[in-house]
Amino acid sequence: MTNLILPLLAGDVGSPVNFTFFIGCMAMMAASAFFFLSMNSFDSKWRTSILVSGLITFIAAVHYWYMRDASMAGELTNVTAFRYVDWILTVPLMCVEFYLILKVAGAKKSLMWRMIFLSVVMLVTGYWGEAIDRDNAQVWGLISGAAYFVIVYDIWLGSAKKLAVAAGGATLSAHKMLCWFVLVGWAIYPIGYMAGTPGWYDSIFGGLDMNVIYNIGDAINKIGFGLVVYGLAVAKQNEK
Repeated sequence: MTNLILPLLAGDVGSPVNFTFFIGCMAMMAASAFFFLSMNSFDSKWRTSILVSGLITFIAAVHYWYMRDASMAGELTNVTAFRYVDWILTVPLMCVEFYLILKVAGAKKSLMWRMIFLSVVMLVTGYWGEAIDRDNAQVWGLISGAAYFVIVYDIWLGSAKKLAVAAGGATLSAHKMLCWFVLVGWAIYPIGYMAGTPGWYDSIFGGLDMNVIYNIGDAINKIGFGLVVYGLAVAKQNEK
């Protein structure tokens, strides 16, 4: 275990970027252990949801490990690449969580695939603007933002909301909490995007460090998302 921890402690841990990478990695690892070890406490129909929560934080922890190493080496291009690989795996899984908790109300896989598709569009166009075509970052950011707002509409006002209302009780409460994570928690990512790309917003977000913003947002959103799903599973288990 010592051999695993020492590489994380090497270098300038006092740097805000590296410190948040370190804390983020440790927090994601701890959350993964918690979710995986708690799986057997639930019926089979809830284990998948808890498993997905653990996978989200585990995938993030692995990528944070490599991102911090790349950051320490000054390889910021690699940091961006690792981050988007992380997101292209974990954000669709977060969309899957909506489907899993709404299955009790009759959610169909078409809802899940629609949200996954929108999340992939959001991430691919975001990466294109941040890492490849930075001269047109505002255009790619606009496309990415449009996909994000369609997701927001679906879960707050569209078919996902109707299913949550039909389910009622703890499912509706958990759905509302996840919706707030998407609306407020995910909003930190466009801020990070604008902090790291050129555009009309330079005077507003230009002084912020995008990696610090992303690191804080990831820890809150991914762990928080999983804890909401865990809380719903506990509530449903206690109803018996």
